[in-house]
Amino acid sequence: MRKFVFFGGKGGVGKTTVSCAYALKCAHAGLETLVVSTDPAHSTADVFDQRFDDAPRPVEGERNLHAMEIDPDDELERHLMETKRALSDQVSPAMVNEIDRQIEMAHQTPGAYEAALFDRFVEVMRDADDYDRVVFDTSPTGGTLRLLALPSFLEGWVTRLAAKRKQSVKLFERAAIGNNQPRRMMEGDPIIARLEARKEFFEFAGETLREEASFFLVFNPDELSVRETRRAIDGLADRGLSVDGLVANRLTPAPDPDENGRGARYLRERRATERDRLDGVREGFDEPLVAAIETRVSEVKGELLAEVASELDVETAVEAA
Repeated sequence: MRKFVFFGGKGGVGKTTVSCAYALKCAHAGLETLVVSTDPAHSTADVFDQRFDDAPRPVEGERNLHAMEIDPDDELERHLMETKRALSDQVSPAMVNEIDRQIEMAHQTPGAYEAALFDRFVEVMRDADDYDRVVFDTSPTGGTLRLLALPSFLEGWVTRLAAKRKQSVKLFERAAIGNNQPRRMMEGDPIIARLEARKEFFEFAGETLREEASFFLVFNPDELSVRETRRAIDGLADRGLSVDGLVANRLTPAPDPDENGRGARYLRERRATERDRLDGVREGFDEPLVAAIETRVSEVKGELLAEVASELDVETAVEAA
């Protein structure tokens, strides 16, 4: 298994439970493991009965396991302030207020949330030397796909922007000579340097996602969830990323054989419907079904989380570099 493992799926299917269970499985296998929540619901704290923030913290009572929760709103604000500082350093004081206004407007547009969150989890990947395995509990499928689409889009965008900036500096230098203005040398230009640094950042992200990341999708045994899973697989494939396995979660438990009341009949009929859907997934999807997890009566934590971990047929061994 690759170092970075992503569990995605539509909202509410149980990604947090599955990602935390797999992280626990890795930790019990002796791997230094970090589980990262990028979901606004921040359910990781509920699973481990412990508060987390945007810095890795040891999970109490578990060896080799750390967790962190990234707050999307905080990340958007941090991204906004860093962008303001970076651009304000490159413009005249008279333009600072206008630049700030434009940046604030840009951060209210679709995609700003994903861009800020993307930057943060790429930072986590870059700073993951202390861990053998990093498990991401991602946001719902649509948001995740937009995040994963950013590297290829932004690599080209930054390249074009840097080329335009270089052309602009050349024209400025030519004009400055005639007007006795100070020459601005191409080498060391701060804006070009920042653009090239961002390009390297996105190239790292794209290469890491393609070469060092594994993707699993969690779904519930209902038609909408299965259809969403198909769309997610197709969307990832469009971006050159493949799904390593599927996890069916929240399956209906069977009644005892001697139960024949209304509730028991309902459970048997529901299980029959779910079995048909799982058979359809096994036959209609190329990706393997790596777990079929039944709904538990109580919240999945503690010993129940360890039970779920044991039901995940996902290897923990680290793939050789």
